[in-house]
Amino acid sequence: MPQIHARPGPFMFAPPHLALVVIDMQRDFIEPGGFGAALGNDVTPLRAIVPAVRRLIDGFRVAGLTVVHTRECHKPDLSDCPPAKRLRGTPSLRIGDPGPMGRILIAGEPGSDILPELAPLPHEVVIDKPGKGAFYATPLQAALAARSVTHLVLAGVTTEVCVQTTMREANDRGYECLLAEDATESYFPQFKRATLEMVRAQGGIVGRTATVDAIVDALAGVGCRARSS
Repeated sequence: MPQIHARPGPFMFAPPHLALVVIDMQRDFIEPGGFGAALGNDVTPLRAIVPAVRRLIDGFRVAGLTVVHTRECHKPDLSDCPPAKRLRGTPSLRIGDPGPMGRILIAGEPGSDILPELAPLPHEVVIDKPGKGAFYATPLQAALAARSVTHLVLAGVTTEVCVQTTMREANDRGYECLLAEDATESYFPQFKRATLEMVRAQGGIVGRTATVDAIVDALAGVGCRARSS
């Protein structure tokens, strides 16, 4: 069985049952003028991981494995956005407010789009999620089950919020999880470091972590037959 060099130990996987989940690589979080910037954050660190995320996506595509993209966004009438979420914190622009890229975190607006460099292919799974975790109120579980997926590699933003929440949701559902260390990022470096340590603590209580190089190298040896999703 193939394995990926990871911490705290090897990540074993059967190629047909492995999928990549790329969390929220959206303009609203990564480009100036979006929701991330409206919260007062420097988006530069998130932008810096784009090449690594692209290498990871390309590795899965070449191997013919499932790629899933998620977008955190809400219906135009905000019926799926609890008032507590919209009112939380003190951003300069709240969810649903008009911004430089359309209404903030609203489905169909330019800001909710995935970055062009990471755009999904027509056959790849795209999940719009109203919460932090990608399983909550979405068809992700059904999409993975339909493809017989049991093992997940996760990447995207932000490490300690939507990525970690999704990883913990997946862990509770029985998936074996691996977090790509250099294909995930936070607005707060210390939060990313802490999340990586939490994930692999106690022998990998939530999952394992590995570099993009290690993951792509392992996939290159798979020779898996390409399949449509």
